Amino acid sequence: MTGRVAGGAAASRPRVCERMAPVSRLRRQTLAVAVLAVVLAFDYSPGTNANPVQVPELLAGSPAQDWREPDPENTLYLELSRGRVIIELAPRIAPQHVVNIKTLARAHYFDGLAIVRAQDNYVIQWNDPDHHRPIPGGVRKVIEFTAAAGANERFQPLSSRDVYASEVGFLDEFPAGRDPQSHTVWLAHCYGMVGVGRDDPAESDGTEMYAVIGHAPRQLDRNVSLVGRVLQGMELLSTLPRGNGEMGFYAAPQPLVPILSMRVAADVPAAERTPLEVLRTESATFRSVLEQRRNRHEDWFKFSPGQIDLCNVPLPVRLIPQGPPKR
Repeated sequence: MTGRVAGGAAASRPRVCERMAPVSRLRRQTLAVAVLAVVLAFDYSPGTNANPVQVPELLAGSPAQDWREPDPENTLYLELSRGRVIIELAPRIAPQHVVNIKTLARAHYFDGLAIVRAQDNYVIQWNDPDHHRPIPGGVRKVIEFTAAAGANERFQPLSSRDVYASEVGFLDEFPAGRDPQSHTVWLAHCYGMVGVGRDDPAESDGTEMYAVIGHAPRQLDRNVSLVGRVLQGMELLSTLPRGNGEMGFYAAPQPLVPILSMRVAADVPAAERTPLEVLRTESATFRSVLEQRRNRHEDWFKFSPGQIDLCNVPLPVRLIPQGPPKR
């Protein structure tokens, strides 16, 4: 049987992807100070007439240094007939799998293959459906269920309860869990996370990949190697027709979903890349967004739990405004 993620079923990942008008760095910084001051000073007591600050306002006023551009060398463009899916890899967390996947992409291994599985509320998966394509040299099987050495020092804790880990937070800006006793850190199966499929043996090489499209299947944490996440294009994956076969695999007469290509962004001409930036999880803006989502004070909300699930933490991603074409 083709490699699979695991049996079972799999929150929507709140993601901002918006085109904003160009704003000068000085103006952004000035706005950020003003907006964050409002957040810190705002009186949320009952009966207040003021309107709570919303996430779009926080992002609009954020300083430029609170954002970063994904490294093209560790970004993938998965091209489908319906559009481009952009995947950010995690080279310091799953280094060998990232090497494998980039080797496969640069050898055009995935070009012309297919999405073979779309299981409702769980994952979509792509691989070589015929298992005939030669695997390039240098690709080797490995186990990377937990992060590589040194990850504990980079872990940013999130002070919220969790079922699957003693502590949760962010590792290199990816959602993660941690065991404070052993200092083991691992990535979490939140919506949009990308991993590598395997059969019963623990090893995998990246020739089969999947993306979480449903409720976070955290039971897979530390059982499958996660290698990154989708930054843009989740709607292209989550709306695919569900597979008619067992575990959502496509079976005849239902057609597979063809993959046009998968490229490392650094290998794509600069003019053809998608200019994105991601909010840094260590930034003041992100902390304000987190607090706004943890304690909802909009009129619509009648109860706010004062907690937030790791997989419901918004990671803002937006298009970088492009100036007019040069003449």
